[in-house]
Amino acid sequence: MIKWISTTESEKWKENNIIKKSLGNETLELTGEQDQIIEGFGGCFNELGWKAISLLEENEMKTIFNELFNPLTGCKFNFCRMPLGANDYSLEWYSYNEIDKDYNMENFSIVRDKQYLIPFINMALKMRPDLKLFASPWSPPTWMKFPRVYNHGTLIWEKEILEAYALYFLKFVEAYENEGIKIEQVHVQNEPVSDQKFPSCIWTGDQFREFISEYLGPVFEKNKMETEIWLGTLNGPEIDHRALYTGFDQYANLVMCDENAKKYIKGVSYQWAGKYAVQQTHESFPDLKLMQSENECGDGLNTWEYAHYVFNLFRHYLNNGVNSYIYWNMVLEPEGKSTWGWKQNSMITIDPSTKKIIYNPEFYVMKHFSHFIENGAIRLKTKGAWTGNAVVFKNPDGKTVIVVSNNMAKPRSFTFKGAGTEFIVLLKPFSFNTITV
Repeated sequence: MIKWISTTESEKWKENNIIKKSLGNETLELTGEQDQIIEGFGGCFNELGWKAISLLEENEMKTIFNELFNPLTGCKFNFCRMPLGANDYSLEWYSYNEIDKDYNMENFSIVRDKQYLIPFINMALKMRPDLKLFASPWSPPTWMKFPRVYNHGTLIWEKEILEAYALYFLKFVEAYENEGIKIEQVHVQNEPVSDQKFPSCIWTGDQFREFISEYLGPVFEKNKMETEIWLGTLNGPEIDHRALYTGFDQYANLVMCDENAKKYIKGVSYQWAGKYAVQQTHESFPDLKLMQSENECGDGLNTWEYAHYVFNLFRHYLNNGVNSYIYWNMVLEPEGKSTWGWKQNSMITIDPSTKKIIYNPEFYVMKHFSHFIENGAIRLKTKGAWTGNAVVFKNPDGKTVIVVSNNMAKPRSFTFKGAGTEFIVLLKPFSFNTITV
């Protein structure tokens, strides 16, 4: 049975009829080749997201969590991110230990997370008990940095600090385990090439290599931690002056070619600005797991036009080997303003004055992928005129999932050949489409 769901700006999530007739010239064909296995889709748990959700009555909150996490309906999220300490979508900046020179982490505490992040995560876990989590810091504790601030700066590269910081990661994982929440992965630093107004910390590829091989890896190994260590979340190269410093050779290739570091690393994660290095990483290390760890942020307007740009980001990363794709803010108030004033898009908007819930265009972009592509799905390679607009996966149950967009102002015929079938459909202008066979 063939099922076709489409979304346009005026018609969301509409089931359509398949047309079987003579095939057209604009085709998408399976080549018979396969690539990576999908491990999941999700978003990031942030304090400002919980603040927005907390405005709602309990039944409305449950509706949103159903749309995001229910394993049978909605987006079916199974793999999500959280900050390790404060980020730019925290209500204020903090770390888990601001006691100067507490190298043994005796004052480590996640008490703040019990107010915001843990209730957010626990509500998702009630809906999806098998939900996996990974965490990354935006900034170390300020006493470990120069200058001594959350925003800007670098980690002080001294043995005593590095040992304490590795212990900081260990304490974080253990503290969450004590709350009944398993952290599947830690990614060493968020956006290591960005010296930002918000919590941030600059790292070089050599520093990643040394910290993982000599400090974090051995500490996790000694304590028999099941939590994986990932190289990331990398945000380069970019099309600006930082491109000289954020390439594949300066980060992923440099670290993964060091045997002492490589033995501890289970994957590499790329933020939105890593889209030019992910292909090189997948081609060079085809067995290494890859992640798109943060969708591009937008401008808070949540337009239909930008959603088509985001669709192409999904297609780019999936067709270049990522095993998981993580959206940034799942829920925000209108305009999506951060603590430093930047406005960003979100899948869902909640108006604090009216309590109105709006499912934004990017919610449907995500749903067209995550609702249909199951954990364990295998990407199938394609050829033909529609290859630049589509991805195809084979689910564990044998069904083939085709996700394709028509980003033109006219209807276009779409012919599919493969998976034991051939059919043609007419894709609506500026539409997102998922067809299961």
